[in-house]
Amino acid sequence: MKKYQAIIYDIDGTLINTIDMKMYPLIRIIEEELHIRYKFEDVIKFYPLPGKQVMEILGIKDKKAVYERWVRYVNEYPQKAFSYPGIKEVLEYFAEKGIIQAAVSAKTKEQYAIDMLANDLDKYMKIKVLAEDVQKPKPDPEPLLKCLTALKVPCDEVLYVGDAYSDYLAASRAKIDFGYTRWAKIPVQEMIEPTFIFDDPKDMMVLL
Repeated sequence: MKKYQAIIYDIDGTLINTIDMKMYPLIRIIEEELHIRYKFEDVIKFYPLPGKQVMEILGIKDKKAVYERWVRYVNEYPQKAFSYPGIKEVLEYFAEKGIIQAAVSAKTKEQYAIDMLANDLDKYMKIKVLAEDVQKPKPDPEPLLKCLTALKVPCDEVLYVGDAYSDYLAASRAKIDFGYTRWAKIPVQEMIEPTFIFDDPKDMMVLL
């Protein structure tokens, strides 16, 4: 089994569950702006994408204002983000083994603070690269390459863990291994060829 010096994580759908708190407010936004009533299964495809990209795909006219309203609805949603069962145990396990851990996400710094700090996961992350830190989000490799530069770890000794096709593409373009997580149960239509497939967070422990 190949050994890794560092593991980089996506956040939403990988470390924490934010599905309901993001998608139900999006349904509300679509109804307000486009006067269309979407079902949950209609919007779940948008979950892995950066919020501003979702606004673009939907053809929202005032993208900035509507995106900010979506963020407000998300923050007001009664069900808050929570870490997936087993995640904290895995992060603690890797920390004890001396594995460097980091986060690369399309989250803003404000969203990161709300979700990661509240769930006591930030303490495990040596580096975090967020929306404000890059010009081109995933699937562009820029966020991962910036993280690799900060970590000072060879790309062949790093694993990126995520739940979306954009995560897979970013890892491939950055020339690092990819671990595909399936516990969020987000459908992926595109063909991917990950280095690993993880059905449960504890499956990652086989890396050591």
